[in-house]
Amino acid sequence: MSDTPENGGDGDDAGSDPDAGSDPDAGAPDEHRFETLAIHAGQEPDPETGALMTPIHANSTYEQDRPGDHRGYEYSRTGNPTRSDLEANLASLESGSHARCFSSGMGAINTVLNLLSAGDHVVAGDDVYGGTHRILTQVYDEYDIDTTFVDTTDHDAVRAAMREETELVWVETPTNPLMNVNDIGALADIAHEGDALCAVDNTFATPYLQRPLEHGADIVSQSLTKYLGGHSDTIGGALIVDDEELDERLGFYQNSVGATPGPFDAFLVLRGTKTLPVRMDRHCENAMALAEWLERHDAVERVYYPGLESHPDHELAAAQMDDFGGMLSFELDGTLEEASTVVSETEVFTLAESLGGVESLIEQPAAMTHAAIPREERIAAGLTDGLIRVSVGIEHVDDMKADLRAAFDAALS
Repeated sequence: MSDTPENGGDGDDAGSDPDAGSDPDAGAPDEHRFETLAIHAGQEPDPETGALMTPIHANSTYEQDRPGDHRGYEYSRTGNPTRSDLEANLASLESGSHARCFSSGMGAINTVLNLLSAGDHVVAGDDVYGGTHRILTQVYDEYDIDTTFVDTTDHDAVRAAMREETELVWVETPTNPLMNVNDIGALADIAHEGDALCAVDNTFATPYLQRPLEHGADIVSQSLTKYLGGHSDTIGGALIVDDEELDERLGFYQNSVGATPGPFDAFLVLRGTKTLPVRMDRHCENAMALAEWLERHDAVERVYYPGLESHPDHELAAAQMDDFGGMLSFELDGTLEEASTVVSETEVFTLAESLGGVESLIEQPAAMTHAAIPREERIAAGLTDGLIRVSVGIEHVDDMKADLRAAFDAALS
């Protein structure tokens, strides 16, 4: 299967052309669309049994023909056939050549940071995920690796933050939870001008909506727990690259540190990628409808969703992404306590951390996902006490509106 997917959502897919099926070249391997790759890339029927789905290879070790002469696998920390199929699938979807899977998204992020040495410097966004902020400031800072947090939508600020010791520019886009959209190509150029790597956390967008390697990024990070798994039933992470030497370096740390997923987790994510396109279409549709409704509601002061024309990065998002995603945040026109009441009173929306499952989730970043960031720092970055983040699921959007309306009434009446 091709490792350069073309998203069918742009109107060029075979489904939009009634004559495409009669074209003998349509569907050639170098033209497979994303939806086809999601189901087939990296997978073939089992040669022995003909089983269509990748088996769960629940093995810790493998027979060798002679000492040191194995058949591709020797120990499941180093490699597992179920994990290998998932890694091939993810590499294809992200337009990469290699992928490495981990036991969590933080395991993947940690592996990127393993590339650094004492004295190195990192530039990262000032509104990154709280777990990323924590590992940079409370773990790697202890190893004499310094991080400068800046507004990564301000390219002059990013350039000013670069040092001779800078080895990594860490980018989220859209960011979590303010949904700022970063120009991947521009930030990759700045990183490369300073001989640094550019890594992009693509969890919010997924490869269905955005493929950072196509824009010049060196590494793509994914939390497989979220949209790629899609059902809130597994934990995982991945790194995707298009450079063999870089992949070998990441693979060394993957094997040495050992934060690898088990075969059942790999199987669940591989099942999830097959339905990613249809799920993301509904996530995006519902999120747009809900964002427009929230923007008109008197209880809401501001909505953060790149699909809205009022979003400052709307044009960039429209150019860089194939759709605007299923995540949004909003500021309640009320107090911290009233915002807490809203997130506690919903019924369709579940009060929970994480995101990207079929069910809708709601949370208050100040008390939950971003609680690790000091309050002064958090407020300065725009993460206020009244900010509410929503992972828009695939339920009926009218039920979501009714649920939030009732929660607003309970909190503000």
